[in-house]
Amino acid sequence: MTTAPDPHTPPAPADTAATASPTTSPAASPAPSPAASSRRLTVVADQTPDSPAPAGCNSSSPRTDVPGEASRPRKAAATKAGADLRGEVLLTLARLRLATPRQLKALLLPHQQDTDHVRRALRNLLAESPALVGRTHRAQQSYWYCTPAGLAEAAASGELVPTAGRATGKRIAASKTGLREHGLALVDTVIAFHQAEIAHHTDWQVEVAHPTPAGNLVPDAVTLLADGSSAFVEIDRTMSYARLLAKLERYDAYRNAPPSGRGNAARAPRNHWQETYAGPHLDRRFPLVLFVFAPAPRRAAPDTREAAFHDRARRNHQMTVATTTLHHLTHDGADRPVWRVVGHGEERRTLAPKPR
Repeated sequence: MTTAPDPHTPPAPADTAATASPTTSPAASPAPSPAASSRRLTVVADQTPDSPAPAGCNSSSPRTDVPGEASRPRKAAATKAGADLRGEVLLTLARLRLATPRQLKALLLPHQQDTDHVRRALRNLLAESPALVGRTHRAQQSYWYCTPAGLAEAAASGELVPTAGRATGKRIAASKTGLREHGLALVDTVIAFHQAEIAHHTDWQVEVAHPTPAGNLVPDAVTLLADGSSAFVEIDRTMSYARLLAKLERYDAYRNAPPSGRGNAARAPRNHWQETYAGPHLDRRFPLVLFVFAPAPRRAAPDTREAAFHDRARRNHQMTVATTTLHHLTHDGADRPVWRVVGHGEERRTLAPKPR
């Protein structure tokens, strides 16, 4: 992702996605467990019956103009599509912790007019024994999350980046303190990036700990961008300005953390962010730090909070910090000029990475 006002030369695109993958370790993901091959996101198949063949029809006839015969390949394809969708729904909930049917449709079935297919997939996952997903109802809306069994099933698929301490979204979905709205705002941010083709929805991780000398830095999310670089994403609804600035200081501490290991003759010792996000590209800069201001009851409007943040934040020449509001992001698009860069005035700019 490049920024017009940034004085530094933007990093060259990564050669492979693996080198910039935002994992907590540069090591490759382990092979799927034996359970993954025999029970890969096992789900309940659709139970739509075949259309009966006409009376007197030879059931072994290969003719495709017989209704009973022609329906079989279509049903097989539909069943497979349903199973694939249920697997994608489960993996998405495991990555993002919670989502509404509308959000899942926007990510997985953007061209569908309604949420019927997604809701059917959710019901099938809920009908598993033990249930792979759970739900909470609030104000005529349902919020869905993975159960422990669902997380285990998703992890066994080998499709998730190994992450220690992956949690279900049950506590967030049932929260009355704003955690649920915070989580939903993060999913809306993921949708905006996905629709703009800046970052695929499968390339996000939520609340991954990053070590610093002063304790762990835990971003709301980290994502792999289309150009192979990475970005940290923070969603703000209710944090004080002092806490926001303290979070920036924690990012600076993470960037300046001392190197780990001894290095070798070909390469000097590197710290955690260089090992995790720079890969072999020694000239790659620190990941972007992006703040998205979302609305909250009894709080100043997001535009007001964003402006106050810029008044208080100081420019850091070693990090690019950019902000926007959830309204700008979802209504205008993440690839449009909706971003304000700290230290570069009030003009909104485009931060759009070029795909590899």
